[in-house]
Amino acid sequence: MIRSPRLLVVEDNEGDVRLVQEALKYSNSPCELTVAKDGIEAIECLRLLAASATAPDLILLDLNLPLKDGREVLQEIKQDDDLKHIPVLVFTSSRAPEDVLSAYRLHANCYLAKPARMNEFFGLLASIEEFWTRLAHLPALTTGS
Repeated sequence: MIRSPRLLVVEDNEGDVRLVQEALKYSNSPCELTVAKDGIEAIECLRLLAASATAPDLILLDLNLPLKDGREVLQEIKQDDDLKHIPVLVFTSSRAPEDVLSAYRLHANCYLAKPARMNEFFGLLASIEEFWTRLAHLPALTTGS
C-alpha cells in the first residue's frame, strides 16, 4: 500500500504556512503535513517522529526562525544519523548569495527563494510536490516505512 508523503514545514510566518497548506490542498498526491514554528520545535518534532518511525519524507525549512535559526537546524539534521537522509529544501525569502552558499555547505538538498506573488508561490509549491513526491525516489517512500 502506498502512503501519502510526509512533509515537515519549518516556518514561523503563519501566512506562509497557510499558503503552503492551501497550495497542497490542490496537490495530485496529498501530503501529511506537520508544522514547526521555530528551530527548537523542529528538532524536537523530528526526533519524536523519527523515534516513532513516522519521520517526514521531506523538510521545507525557512532560514530565519526564532529560538534556533534554520542554519542551525539544517546542521543538526545533517549531523544526525537518524535524520540526515531526509531531503531538506531551504525555502526562504533571502536571495543573498552568502545564504545560498551557507545552506549548500550545510548539505541542503535544494535552495528556493519564496516568490512574492501568490500565483508564483503556488506554482513553486506545485513544482516541489511534483518533483519531490512523484518523480524523486525518497528513501522512506521507497522502503515503505
